Amino acid sequence: MVSHRSRTAFAIGAAAVTVALLVTGCSAGSSSSSTKSSTIVIDRVFDLKTADPSRQYEPTGAIVDKALYETLLTFSGSDVSKTVPGLATVEASADSKTFTVTLGDGHVFSDGSPVTADDVVFSLNRVIGMKGNPSFLLSGVTVTKKDDKTVILTSATSNPALPFILPNPSLSILNSKVVIANGGTTDEKDSAEAYLNANSAGSGPYVLDTLDLTSQVVLTTNPKYSGDDKPTYSRVVLRNVESATQKINIEGGDSQVALDLSGDQASGLGSGITVASTPSANVIFLLLNQNSKVSTITSNPDFVSAVKKSINYDDLVSLAGKGAAQANGIVPSMFLGALGSADKTTYDKTGAAADLAASGYKGEKVTLSFPSDISLNGVEFTVLAQRIQSQLKDAGITVDLAPAPVATEFAAYRDGKEALGLWYWGPDFPDPSNYLEFAPGGVVGLRAGWPEGSDATVTAAATAARAGGSNDERATQFTTYQKALNATGPFIPLVQPANNIASASSVTGVEYNAVWTIDIAALGSK
Repeated sequence: MVSHRSRTAFAIGAAAVTVALLVTGCSAGSSSSSTKSSTIVIDRVFDLKTADPSRQYEPTGAIVDKALYETLLTFSGSDVSKTVPGLATVEASADSKTFTVTLGDGHVFSDGSPVTADDVVFSLNRVIGMKGNPSFLLSGVTVTKKDDKTVILTSATSNPALPFILPNPSLSILNSKVVIANGGTTDEKDSAEAYLNANSAGSGPYVLDTLDLTSQVVLTTNPKYSGDDKPTYSRVVLRNVESATQKINIEGGDSQVALDLSGDQASGLGSGITVASTPSANVIFLLLNQNSKVSTITSNPDFVSAVKKSINYDDLVSLAGKGAAQANGIVPSMFLGALGSADKTTYDKTGAAADLAASGYKGEKVTLSFPSDISLNGVEFTVLAQRIQSQLKDAGITVDLAPAPVATEFAAYRDGKEALGLWYWGPDFPDPSNYLEFAPGGVVGLRAGWPEGSDATVTAAATAARAGGSNDERATQFTTYQKALNATGPFIPLVQPANNIASASSVTGVEYNAVWTIDIAALGSK
């Protein structure tokens, strides 16, 4: 919701669901050995709207559909900087406009029928044709069958990000015959959602047992799954539980995995529980409006520089808690082209004072607007705004806080009316091209009053990054782009808040992934 798409990226409160289940013994790891008879219980704050992969674009839906379906390409573990084959291999043309998809051998759906090129064409065209939340992922892309094993994806423009988009669970491959028989089409007349909310039609390691959008989802193993690594747990219960109760449940043994703990909650867990704490893919940032009609103060480049140097970034990271990190640039640390710590913006009290004097600032009040009802990975925006206000006060900058519900404040942010804004960007896909929206004339650039042509250096760097090339070339292009943004842009990357996943010490394979949060099928036991 905070990014320019409709994906929900912030926590939504939910009632706790209490289910006590015993985890019985099971074999180690994700292996293909004997029949499994174990259950694992995972607690999550739901933002679940559907299990239909072509319609869902919420984090909980991605968790579910990652288990039920497979995609053409995928990622290994937590590494989203490079793709690996899923159902297929994908070869890009030199201009990144044509992508040849070659299906691998032996992949079958849960009814035993083979995965074919027809299924690929139907599934991807269904996403495009239904015009739902995830349809933008394939904007400008046409999908055609070449032969029984080959599909051609053609992009109207150079699209080097497409291989990094294809692993998204929204682009899962469905059993076309089954879906069509139950109302599936490749246009807005599609009526297969009801069927896919009660049944799965994929080739993933699990099948859908039951689904309640407000309470819990139950998955069982797919006996026809053709992957090399069979899931350890034969039954998975994904429950809708608010974060405070998640802590109680995992400490009491009522659940084995908790996905939504804050840094403070994760730090206070008892023995027998392991916490995987890593920076999330979300980046919290400040924007200073460059439209002088909105603010003559924030549009002054010396004032922008003074604010950048007045922020105590280490203090903000400490406030964000266990597992958080400073955002070195606008691209998250786990993505291709992310900046290293040597390129981050740093606190510089002396430099801030010099820049502030050069700006001509005389103590006028500057309004900091932010959504008051957002808690992102345990970071309360109100608390963060208060800390920033205090830091800027120490630098001689007077800030008035203007909190508002996100439903209200988002309109002002979107319309470019905030003088000073505190927001975050949740990536639409794990590729740095998603962050070209921060360039002059981009969606977020315009929200900061920064139209096309405002900064020649940043624009040139963005244009070069947009052109594509090899992964090494693109990494260089995006680091150059972000260095320019850090130097003269109106955005101040602050913090990558933590993603804390707590699990019973007996559970293995717990890794945060920026696209689907956690791969249920990779969970094992020791």
